[in-house]
Amino acid sequence: MTLKRLLLATLASWLAVSAAALAQGPGAPPVVPLWANGAPGFEAKKNDKENAKKKGDLEIGVTNVHNPSLTVYLPAKDKATGAAIIVCPGGGHNNLAIEHEGHNVGKWLADNGIAGFILKYRLAREKGSVYKIEEHAFQDAQRALRMVRHKAKDWNVNTGQLGIMGFSAGGDLVLYSSTKYDNGKADASDLVERESSRPNFQILLYPAIPKTLKFAKDNPPAFLVCGNQDRENISEGLATLYLNMKRAGINTELHIYASVGHGFGLRDRMNPARLAAWPARMKEWMSDNKLMNKK
Repeated sequence: MTLKRLLLATLASWLAVSAAALAQGPGAPPVVPLWANGAPGFEAKKNDKENAKKKGDLEIGVTNVHNPSLTVYLPAKDKATGAAIIVCPGGGHNNLAIEHEGHNVGKWLADNGIAGFILKYRLAREKGSVYKIEEHAFQDAQRALRMVRHKAKDWNVNTGQLGIMGFSAGGDLVLYSSTKYDNGKADASDLVERESSRPNFQILLYPAIPKTLKFAKDNPPAFLVCGNQDRENISEGLATLYLNMKRAGINTELHIYASVGHGFGLRDRMNPARLAAWPARMKEWMSDNKLMNKK
């Protein structure tokens, strides 16, 4: 690839990021498209309008995602630890529960010195969808990991402290990302594609769990959370997932809360109130594992 083409590709990506940020208005978190020209093979859908259910200016739920993106929540520079987490909201792959499993999480992360990137991924189970979970939604998660690494300097992120978090259906993306990663393509004309797609850690909250997973000792460490009154395939499935990870030699921590069901996310009020402590436990785990320490 010639230097001229490299410069043009970089400029196009920068312009797309800048335009997206400006479109959100002053004070709003910037939204960065994962692909400047639209998702590969679906470029014609780039400008299809998302359907957003809103409360004031903040999205509560989102459907009709065709131009996947990251909403960026950065901590103040004096608070930044260098850690970053890509957040995959749930919603059954037919919508995104993007407030309590997305924006609320991004704000909490930034307030606690962690850069938060809320992923809008393509929905494979939405009526009339042309997408597949393991192909297109997973591709969005991989691209998000590469994008944050590519822009790590701009976003004050330590590339060795980049994790991925999934709520409910978002768990599919976390588990695929944590078991099917690569080192990037060194000769790719798209500079983002040269970056690794391996997360440094994974966080799973009442996750969907793909049936065919192959674990290895070098898979990233995991922090697992659910309620014991969730559906059996999640509450008992997460306990089984913990055992499978432990047997593979993966550093894993599990929290199962009594008298708690599905979809608690991160809200202003928690029931029971002790459930509000899970983010603090996660932060302790990250600190203990040197995943949020300035280097």
